[in-house]
Amino acid sequence: MKISVRDSGPGIPRKELARVFERYYRLAVTASRVPGTGMGLTIARDIVRAHGGDIGVDSEPGLGSEFFFTLPTAGKKKEEES
Repeated sequence: MKISVRDSGPGIPRKELARVFERYYRLAVTASRVPGTGMGLTIARDIVRAHGGDIGVDSEPGLGSEFFFTLPTAGKKKEEES
């Protein structure tokens, strides 16, 4: 099963995409004007992985981002769903 959420915000610079799931990491663009701890996506990643799933993001600067995660369906392992 795949769940995704898409926005039409400013997007995430390509050079920062690989780091968005790192603990305490915050985008330089938003860190000074949006409060937060940099823990939300790390926690989401850990929960999804604990349930045998994967999580990721696609983003186009200026067009927005799409965050998605997959979870195995009942009775199937991750490898069987591919």
